[in-house]
Amino acid sequence: MHFPTIGDFYQRLLFLLPFSANLLPEGLRFSYDEPQQWRHIYPQCGGSYQSPIALNSRKAIPISLPPLNFGHYEEPFDELLSVRNNGHTGMYKAAGNMHYIFKEYPVIFTVEFRVPTTVLGERPYLTGGLLGDFYEAMAVHFHWGSSQRKGSEHLLNGRRYDLEMHIVHRNTNYQSDEEARNQTDGLAVLAVLFKVVRTNYPHYQPGLSEILGSLLHLGDFNSSYTPAAFLTLGSLLGNLDRGNFYAYRGSLTTPPCSPAVLWHVFAEVLPISQLELPKFWQLRDRRGRPLLNTFRPVQSLEGRQVFQRRPPSEYIWL
Repeated sequence: MHFPTIGDFYQRLLFLLPFSANLLPEGLRFSYDEPQQWRHIYPQCGGSYQSPIALNSRKAIPISLPPLNFGHYEEPFDELLSVRNNGHTGMYKAAGNMHYIFKEYPVIFTVEFRVPTTVLGERPYLTGGLLGDFYEAMAVHFHWGSSQRKGSEHLLNGRRYDLEMHIVHRNTNYQSDEEARNQTDGLAVLAVLFKVVRTNYPHYQPGLSEILGSLLHLGDFNSSYTPAAFLTLGSLLGNLDRGNFYAYRGSLTTPPCSPAVLWHVFAEVLPISQLELPKFWQLRDRRGRPLLNTFRPVQSLEGRQVFQRRPPSEYIWL
C-alpha cells in the first residue's frame, strides 16, 4: 500500500507528549484475579505510561487535533470473520512472601477476531489524531465485567461503563507485532465504551449485532463461530460520533503491558441492550468456569497529558 506523506504537525504535537515503548505474544498466560502481580513476571506492567486510565473532560486539554481518518473502514471484508473465545487456564507465576511460587488460576484474554483484508485487498487503516503514520487494523477484542461489576477498562468522568471494545492497529512501518510492541509508536488502539439501556428490544448496530450474536455459540473454551455476513470494520462503530475523542500515550492493558500504544478513546458511549451484555457472562474457560471481570484496574496518570478533540462548535476562540 502506498501512502501520502504526513505533515510536520504530528512531529510538533508528539514532542509535547511523554514517549512510550511492546500486540500480545502468542501463548501468553496471565490472570485477572491478581493484576497487581503481573509486574513480577512482566516488568513493564509496573513501569510508566500504563493503561487504562481515568479520563476527565474537565482535566483533558482541549486541542484541535486532526480528525481520525478511517481508511477502508466502510469496505466489506473479503472473507467471513471467525470470532473466538480464547479464554484459557494455565500456570501463572505469583509472588510469595520470600520467593516466586506457581499457582493455577483461570486466565483469560477475551473474545476476539483478527481483521482480514477488505475486498480491495488491503486492511482497514487509521490516520489522524495523534498518529504520525498509517496504522493497519489487526484485531478486535472486548473487556467486560459481571452481574455485580461493570467492565470497561477506561473510566470516563468518574464512571466505569458496562463494556469496552478495542480495535488494535499496527504501524505499517513495522513488519511484525513483536517489532511494533518494542517501538514508541508501534500500536494504535481505538476504544469504544458501551452502557446498558433498559429495554427488551436490542439496539441494532449492524456489525456489532453480528458479533454479539456470535457469543451464543462461544460458550466453550477455545470455541469459534463464523457469522454468515460480510461485515465492514466501520459497522462496529454504528452511528458513533467519530470526531469527539480523548487521546493519550499509554500501554497494552494486558501483559506484557508494553508502553507502545497511542490511545484514542471515544467520548460518546454507545447503547447496548440488557439482553446482550449477559451473553459475555455465559462464556467459559477450559475448566468450565465463567469468564468474568476481564478488565485491568485504572493506572496512575503520572503527569501525562490527555488531549480531547471536540466538534469545532464546542471550542471557544478568544
